[in-house]
Amino acid sequence: MTSSLAAMPAAVEVIMKSYDLDDVLRGLAPAGHVRPHIHGFIKGLMEAGYTLLSTRDYARSAGHFGRWMGEIGLDLALLQDRHIEEFGSHLCACPGSTQGGRPPSRRYVQRVRYFVDHLRRLGVVSAGPRSPEPQVPEPLVGFRDWMLQHRGVTERTVARYERMVSRMLPDLGDETEDYDAALVRRAVLDAVRGRSPAYAKTFITALRAFLRFLATEDRCRPHLDRAVPTIPAWTLASLPRHLEADDVERVIDSCDLDKPHGVRDRAVLLLLARLGLRAGDIVDMRLRDIDWTSGTLKVRGKGRRETVLPLPQEPGEALLQYLVGARPEAATDRVFLCANAPIRPLATSATVSGIVMLALRRAGIAAPPSRGAHLLRHSAAVSMLRSGVSIDV
Repeated sequence: MTSSLAAMPAAVEVIMKSYDLDDVLRGLAPAGHVRPHIHGFIKGLMEAGYTLLSTRDYARSAGHFGRWMGEIGLDLALLQDRHIEEFGSHLCACPGSTQGGRPPSRRYVQRVRYFVDHLRRLGVVSAGPRSPEPQVPEPLVGFRDWMLQHRGVTERTVARYERMVSRMLPDLGDETEDYDAALVRRAVLDAVRGRSPAYAKTFITALRAFLRFLATEDRCRPHLDRAVPTIPAWTLASLPRHLEADDVERVIDSCDLDKPHGVRDRAVLLLLARLGLRAGDIVDMRLRDIDWTSGTLKVRGKGRRETVLPLPQEPGEALLQYLVGARPEAATDRVFLCANAPIRPLATSATVSGIVMLALRRAGIAAPPSRGAHLLRHSAAVSMLRSGVSIDV
């Protein structure tokens, strides 16, 4: 793959203004009770990518909260969430405050909460009583570990399976040795009645996995998973919901390359549209997965299966533009990061689907067949079929 920095648009050469601790502290009022912890708080904000203005706002809010604590004689060791509520409702006359007798704004109080969370991570403030851990129903004990170890699913997938199976446990009962085909069929049909076919299929997949787990643990009769009914589906009765090729290009071209998040979004959209990646592939992509010498990309599919895909020129150049010119500095090897502070990896597949949804809106596609990341995956598949690629490929 060939690309040069000289060929990159000037817009993606992001120059971030640096600042130091003195810049933040300049002009701020004393911080009262929390003064010893302000420097560490500010340093964390700077490392997370907050701008000078935002960092100063957070420091100002934290300092104000410290002075208020001093006024009411509250020690840090006794700080609780209710005190933050009291701070948010007090008519401010604190020394050095500019509130002018008004209560702090909701955003102001939210910054204080962020600071208190920082103190809790340090152990300066008590975390308070923990909510009791939800009790796992007896039949589900060990299911999570088994799925993660032997089936290669993600934490998100097994959590969804647990929720679905839990809804059916009242009908199945806790005595797994007594499960039989009639009971399983009756329980699953009651659970999916009135639901969409897509929901029912996911539910049935979860139930089959649960019954296989029980069988391997000798906790139910073998082969009960075969008693779970199937949901009718007509394969290739029609092409999957997709965008036409011209609309796909409009979606990709809608990204604003004058902004770092636009450079990121274009790289994401090209990987989805050209390689047919899943949203989870985008979230989990690591820097070490990209082999620039051979022009390939390693993807971990379902069941932890690794696949090496060719990285075409267009998405490869878009990815390089993002990594060199628009990706924030962060102590992580995840490829795609949030554009706004705090700088962190994209959280879930829903975040990637959100990027697609916003791009559809910018492109003016009023009634897309769907709005998630899978829409571009389906569109890539249809484009390949129309080009003569076989179903197996």
